[in-house]
Amino acid sequence: MIYINRLKYEKIVDQARREIPDECCGYLGGKKSGEDIFIKKVYPLTNIDHSNEHFSMDPKEQFNTIKTIRNEGLVMIGNYHSHPESPSRPSEEDKRLAFDPSILYGILSLEKEEPVFNLFKIDRDKNVEKLKYEIV
Repeated sequence: MIYINRLKYEKIVDQARREIPDECCGYLGGKKSGEDIFIKKVYPLTNIDHSNEHFSMDPKEQFNTIKTIRNEGLVMIGNYHSHPESPSRPSEEDKRLAFDPSILYGILSLEKEEPVFNLFKIDRDKNVEKLKYEIV
């Protein structure tokens, strides 16, 4: 099972709302224990594309964030981004750019009044699996 801390989930929602009309993006840090994944920390990053249809993360910011995650005794669990005007599912571009099948891909939709957050696994063949998670 995947567990995400409620305050960290709310941090993603707050970032996504603040960055409208652009997509927001960031990394998820945490711990793994057997089959369980615990998302402990959210690391907001800058969408250098400043677009509402796609995002690119700043490479220097990415490198520094990975260093921070490791220094805090966590592992990089995955990344997330928002879809300001579309559903919480990977777009064709999201699938094409999903290079690492070992991480989680989070997508927060702000299409409707109530945000919708989903986590996905995307394998090397670009097959998408929606994962269950719990907010704790």
